[in-house]
Amino acid sequence: MRTGLILSACFLAVPVVADTNKQRIHAVLNDLHTFAADANGKSYFSLYSPNSMFIGTDASETWSKEEFQAYAQPYFSQGQGWTYTMTERTVTVAESGQVAWFVEMLHNDSLGVTRGTGVLQKSEGEWRVEQYHLTLPVPNAIIGEVAASVRAHAN
Repeated sequence: MRTGLILSACFLAVPVVADTNKQRIHAVLNDLHTFAADANGKSYFSLYSPNSMFIGTDASETWSKEEFQAYAQPYFSQGQGWTYTMTERTVTVAESGQVAWFVEMLHNDSLGVTRGTGVLQKSEGEWRVEQYHLTLPVPNAIIGEVAASVRAHAN
């Protein structure tokens, strides 16, 4: 009987830990967007791991944390941030409870609908962004036109 209770308690704890991880990940991602909108560079970049990568909408925008900070610093220092409002998000936590990935739909006044995807890793009890990738989802009905425009721009 006692063994059964211990095993039951262990199985019950797994969903609670997963839910706690997801709640914390949502909080980190929400903070990421808030700090960017507030041009709070110090807090914003504290959410990225030292070896993280940011991939922007332009093909040239594959930046290490240091490169992304160098890009963002002039804007943040002038009080200019960027505002992306999350409208939908899915978070998946690996069985290990140490790695998670997400997909979020965002709204930006200039770009409209955007998509953020990425990976977080738990280190020393804290979730940090390892990779963030911002994209513009292109409807299939116009992908040919967009591809032609990209090709023309590249030439």
